[in-house]
Amino acid sequence: MPSRLSLTLHLILASFILLVSSTVFAAPKADLWPYWQGSDEANSMPINHQLWQQTLNHYIVQQGEQTLISYHQIDQEGKWQLDRYIREMSKLNPLAYRKAEQFAYWVNLYNALTVKLIVDNYPVKSITKLGGLFSFGPWDDEVVTVNGKKLTLNDIEHRILRPIWQDKRIHYAVNCASLGCPNLQPHAFTASNSNHLLDLAAKQFINSKKGVLSTNNKTQLSSIYDWYQADFGDTTQLQQHLNQYRTTPVVLKTIDYDYDWALNEAK
Repeated sequence: MPSRLSLTLHLILASFILLVSSTVFAAPKADLWPYWQGSDEANSMPINHQLWQQTLNHYIVQQGEQTLISYHQIDQEGKWQLDRYIREMSKLNPLAYRKAEQFAYWVNLYNALTVKLIVDNYPVKSITKLGGLFSFGPWDDEVVTVNGKKLTLNDIEHRILRPIWQDKRIHYAVNCASLGCPNLQPHAFTASNSNHLLDLAAKQFINSKKGVLSTNNKTQLSSIYDWYQADFGDTTQLQQHLNQYRTTPVVLKTIDYDYDWALNEAK
């Protein structure tokens, strides 16, 4: 028979887990970090993302609707290449470039950092297993320093990308290493292809079962549309956004939300 103390500890732990799980999906609001607003629109020099493109070329696998990553195949050379890309990006001053270059810079850096987190902790079943003891994932961990500023993934997404560009398609561009997430694009973002890739990523996700699954009068949506309602708007606005990219229009009536946090790994 378990002791009264062990039962008490079990109840406390269970209550804590319930409390954490109830707040896990309270996604951060867009909260501008003013420092990162500057740019040099006269600078036409591109940022070189070739090292990141090589990583994508070597380790991305397309399986049905999913774009998966062969984490188990990333060897020492692959790790070195990924690390080198991140080091090179961290040495740049993104504020010295035009806004279009900055956008691609932040999206690629975010995605590369996410892949590195998985590689550094592999094997892992879910990115949610990373981070501190009482954390749901590593998004608040400092993972890179740019211009002397220590940054977390949440800083990049919610304090730089979302508030500066205010484009809902950003949610289809940044990848959280999970099956429920919009696919990691097999092409590095650049100033010239970003708009095309954003539209492509939106179309892929919204026409996939993990994005929108409509049956009869019931629609299952990705939890992204619940977490970031502030970006996608009310039901009417969300339906309009979805149907902008849907091959078969959807009518939103009864809505459920779902998200698969399992690792986006190619077996």
